Amino acid sequence: MTKIISLVNQKGGVGKTTTSINLAAALGKLGKKVLLIDMDSQGNATTGLGLNSNDFSHDIYELITGRCEIKDAIIKTKFENLSIIPSTINLAGIDVEFVKKMLEDNAFKQNMQLKMRLDAVKKDYDYIIIDCQPSLGLGTMNALVASDSVIIPVQCEFYALDGIALLLNTIITIQSGMNPNLRIEGVLLTMLDGRTNIGLEVIEEIRKYFKDKVFNTIIPRLVRLVEAPSHGKPINEYDPTSRATEAYANLAKEVISRDGN
Repeated sequence: MTKIISLVNQKGGVGKTTTSINLAAALGKLGKKVLLIDMDSQGNATTGLGLNSNDFSHDIYELITGRCEIKDAIIKTKFENLSIIPSTINLAGIDVEFVKKMLEDNAFKQNMQLKMRLDAVKKDYDYIIIDCQPSLGLGTMNALVASDSVIIPVQCEFYALDGIALLLNTIITIQSGMNPNLRIEGVLLTMLDGRTNIGLEVIEEIRKYFKDKVFNTIIPRLVRLVEAPSHGKPINEYDPTSRATEAYANLAKEVISRDGN
């Protein structure tokens, strides 16, 4: 069974893209066939795997607006078992475009466009990982409707829980209508600086709030993890011996163990 997981938090800078890239790459290393979807107009998951706009003819914008077929938008990367649907700045206007289409055509389902297209290739992958934009706009709504579950990255810093209530309400709204099977896969603690007390206090607070939904794996704050995307590589290729490589391998194993794949 294919599992579709969205990485969501409308707060920026919490490690969504870093986790999307490195979780996808770690799952690939464990023998799973993985499709990474870049649903952020900044395209950081795309460039983080060493791709630029000259490397592809179609992107996620063209896919969800019906300008190309999904198999034409998928690029096989040089990393083990990992493919990607890239993104460009074109995606930035999707909210306006979809609202306009909905007003012009009552049959247009603005939150279902990604799901309808993924159905054609789901069977080809073990996991589909969706890197969402730092907002709860129509791109993120499309991702949530298409997903089986959500990973919420939370930074181990002050104000870590800011905006989480709004995100949880959005998930509940999706569950009550468009995707009743959507569930929270887990809360991932990121960017832990073990030298500070505040990080440990945040961990305690989040575990008290989310209980067993919190992953055991905690992603450390490391320079090598920040450097890797500028070299167009996931951390397990950029620095195989890094603590971050080990952390994302452990996260991938946790994800696999949670659904018995």
